[in-house]
Amino acid sequence: MNKVNHPHRKFRPAFSVLVLILTAGLATSVNAGPREQAKRLHDRLAGVPPSSVVLDAMEADIAASRPEDAATTAINNSAFYNVTLKNFVTPWTNEEQTVFAPLNDYTATVIGMVRDDVPFNTLLSADLVYIGDSNLGLPSYSMTDNNHFQALEDQGIDLKANLVATQQSAVTDLPASATAGIITTRAAAKAFFTDGTNRAMFRFTLLNHMCTDLEQIKDTSRSNDRVRQDVSRSPGGDSRIFLNACVGCHSGMDPLMQAYAYYDYDVVADRIAYTPGVVQAKYLINSDNFKYGYVTTNNQWDNYWRSGPNALLGWDTTRPASGMGAKTMGQELENSEAFARCQVEKVFKAMCFRAPGDSVDRTQVDTMLATFKGNNYKLKQVFADSAVYCMGD
Repeated sequence: MNKVNHPHRKFRPAFSVLVLILTAGLATSVNAGPREQAKRLHDRLAGVPPSSVVLDAMEADIAASRPEDAATTAINNSAFYNVTLKNFVTPWTNEEQTVFAPLNDYTATVIGMVRDDVPFNTLLSADLVYIGDSNLGLPSYSMTDNNHFQALEDQGIDLKANLVATQQSAVTDLPASATAGIITTRAAAKAFFTDGTNRAMFRFTLLNHMCTDLEQIKDTSRSNDRVRQDVSRSPGGDSRIFLNACVGCHSGMDPLMQAYAYYDYDVVADRIAYTPGVVQAKYLINSDNFKYGYVTTNNQWDNYWRSGPNALLGWDTTRPASGMGAKTMGQELENSEAFARCQVEKVFKAMCFRAPGDSVDRTQVDTMLATFKGNNYKLKQVFADSAVYCMGD
């Protein structure tokens, strides 16, 4: 009797080979030795291959159960700052969230803060900006162009060695009280204060630094007494849309981002504008949409989300729930549990090439979060810990 030639029979050897290849690859990944782990650790932290000498030293550290020392070696490579951190931060600086944007004062400031272990929970409030060393012969830092940072990038200058900290109030005309960390950098202002109603700055701050968007934290139970006049109470002629949708974001957002009432980006002068005591016109536009809505008269902010479901964002209740201006509102955001967790989860994803996926991952994130907060918010340590955790992946 002739054997039946099954239509799939001829594929079985190839399939078996594929299974063996995948199985071998998995075994190699799971059972990666110290040298493979050292290379993976360096590649992920520095973004470039290690030299043979560095690889030997990192391998020895891992073999001796000192992976943290190996991670420190990788972080000491200048490429950690020029490549890894730059690519990590750059998407925060533009609405397109693209990595293909030039080096700027926002990116440089974050890189400098990580290098110097500046407490990261000052990111949204500090009177701080990082610029290139004055000995480099670069164009001076300017409020009206990005030439200083473009030159840093074009010349391939080592950011680890050549960034220096200074006060925003020393190199701009902003008073110290009006500085708010990366919020008042030129790059952030140009991206998020331009045109509009300044709600973009608030929304992208939530996205980039609290890992949440407005749709995720809608709360229709808050009072709408601070919702501005430009928000229609009957969009499309239906008031239910406002009550069941629009108010969920605006009731909490509008009283918080009133902190930005004195800021704008002057597109003609190509620089941030700050008008102390004078509310920017953009806060008062479209007043006929609902003339009984809230009229902004100053920069006082209030956090209506301290109560209700968004209390789960983990606000620091030892701090006041209201204040004046962008600096104190930035402190409200950066001292929340959501802010701290967001930084840890972003770094985990950058180092592990995936989001936390199971209970083991989530326990690791919780551990790193506790270390981050307990160790004065040093983000560099989170990079090291995440890379060590995933060096066997």
